[in-house]
Amino acid sequence: MFSELITRAMAQLDNELPFVVYRKPNESLVHAIFQKDAELHLVDDFSETGFVFAPFDSNSKPVLLPAYEVCSETFVEGKGSILNRITENLDQNEQHDFYVELVKNAIDEIQNKTFKKVVLSRKLEVACNLLPLDLFEKILATYENAFCYVWYHPKVGLWLGATPEILLRTHGLRLTTMSLAGTKPYLKGEMPIWGIKETEEQKMVTDYIFNAIEAKVDDLKLSETKTVRAGNLWHLRTEVSGTLKKNGLSEVIRVLHPTPAVCGVPLSKTKAFLLENENYDREFYTGFLGELNRGGEHFELKDEVKQTATLKKNAEKATELYVNLRCLKLVDATAQIYVGGGVTHDSIAEKEWQETVSKSKTMLRVLFDH
Repeated sequence: MFSELITRAMAQLDNELPFVVYRKPNESLVHAIFQKDAELHLVDDFSETGFVFAPFDSNSKPVLLPAYEVCSETFVEGKGSILNRITENLDQNEQHDFYVELVKNAIDEIQNKTFKKVVLSRKLEVACNLLPLDLFEKILATYENAFCYVWYHPKVGLWLGATPEILLRTHGLRLTTMSLAGTKPYLKGEMPIWGIKETEEQKMVTDYIFNAIEAKVDDLKLSETKTVRAGNLWHLRTEVSGTLKKNGLSEVIRVLHPTPAVCGVPLSKTKAFLLENENYDREFYTGFLGELNRGGEHFELKDEVKQTATLKKNAEKATELYVNLRCLKLVDATAQIYVGGGVTHDSIAEKEWQETVSKSKTMLRVLFDH
């Protein structure tokens, strides 16, 4: 039963042993990987098998939870009502002036042609008296169409999230990725009206992804841009698909992360601006996470003594990675919530601030709805 899976995850946490529990969008099956020791495994070349958790800074190696022990259970709890509640009682204004000034500085840099777009973010800290696995169950009940997870390693930290954005998905050599940009709040009964700022931002991300992977993927195609809902927000989404060239997974990941949707255009200049001006360490926020080189429908274990895993014979490898958005890190009794938004030449500083306030409600809802 699902409660048994949660109990096992709680035992891992109590014993300071790594684990991940996660559910893919619009699925009822919840998966878990449990590690039997506290060793820190890192990804070298993305030929490994397991669950990968990568930081924003692509110069740092991702963490891997190898598929030593895996299990899956169906989440059968009733739907939560949290989506109907708006959290207005948290005062975020202490960060307002700094963030607005940061946006204005970024707009100045764009006007000076230093870069075309940059994604600015901030971190807010909120007292949290919920147990981590209780919080995870609330996330599952609230965000059915997101990738929901709780991830823990004693040498790294405890993270939870509900992210709507795929970094990439592969099955065999077939690759699908997406650009997800533009944000509007969800209003019941209304469809969003997209302005120039949002459509240009979306096109910028799409063009970057297409050009970045064009030499590494055959038969590259773009879908129509669609309006999609993620919790209490609307976004613009364009799918990009093609066929990987031999040994192309690591190369595609290298050029895709970080994308303009979480960093900016061009990459080097915007990343430098963020590291110098955001005034905090993103850590794993806007990194990526998910299944790496899964075989068929399940991970297949090999030799637990050697702590390795392999794919089913003759099965095509499958990888499914998500950008780590709409997430938080739990530190003692504090939830560190991360939010951000894209800034272009059409941005208005106050509106960019309000966008981050809207995005913060994804995690605040599960913290404040008791």
